[in-house]
Amino acid sequence: MEKPLILVTNDDGITAPGLRMLITIMKKIGDVVVVAPDSPQSGMGHAITLDTALFSKKMRIDLDNDDIDEYSCSGTPADCVKLALQELLPKKPDICVSGINHGANSSINVIYSGTMSAAIEAGIEGIPAIGFSLCDYNWDADFTHAQDFIATIVTQALENGIPKRTVLNVNIPKLEKKDIKGIKICRQAKANWKEKFDKRTNPMGKDYYWLTGEFELLDKGEDTDEWALANGYISVVPTQFDLTAHHVIQELNTWSL
Repeated sequence: MEKPLILVTNDDGITAPGLRMLITIMKKIGDVVVVAPDSPQSGMGHAITLDTALFSKKMRIDLDNDDIDEYSCSGTPADCVKLALQELLPKKPDICVSGINHGANSSINVIYSGTMSAAIEAGIEGIPAIGFSLCDYNWDADFTHAQDFIATIVTQALENGIPKRTVLNVNIPKLEKKDIKGIKICRQAKANWKEKFDKRTNPMGKDYYWLTGEFELLDKGEDTDEWALANGYISVVPTQFDLTAHHVIQELNTWSL
């Protein structure tokens, strides 16, 4: 049988260890093409490049991957997927996987995530897509314990399909493999960031700001991604990109508009 074509991307950049691990896992499942940013793009959300040119370059990062095509892109994660689908891939991929992100993209973090935005861009184009994140922000994070779980999720997605207009958001706790209890299908937890800016002054007397903040979990439910991660499970949240608040339409229709 013909192997599935897998588009691999991320937001941490084409040299990121998480991406390199995801490539290794996907090579055992199908034919891989990589299109990823040429520099870190964390927190870019679904930004796209409109006012400057995009550049792409064929790369060879690992000698062990001389059997796959890899391209760097000067744009955002969403740009990478757009460019891959329109210009770089030989045909429409069977699935797009994004990550493995260095750091969690659970609860409200999904809004800001370049990792998930790349997956969502593929989903918008009708391609099954999954974003993978590890709850470890270290560049040298250990991704090995996640390999089998990621392979299982991708294989099941290829076999069963992902409902249209839905993208899977997968977060993996920072635990040894023996301590991971399993995989839970969850909802996104209600949470927020209590943010502030740290105002400083540079040697030239010019003010500048660093964004800081504390994560606030507002949800006590035991069916959320945050609960699953805190209790040793991998969380899988089906995420939709239809942002309509359908439950509010009836109420708004009572307004005198």
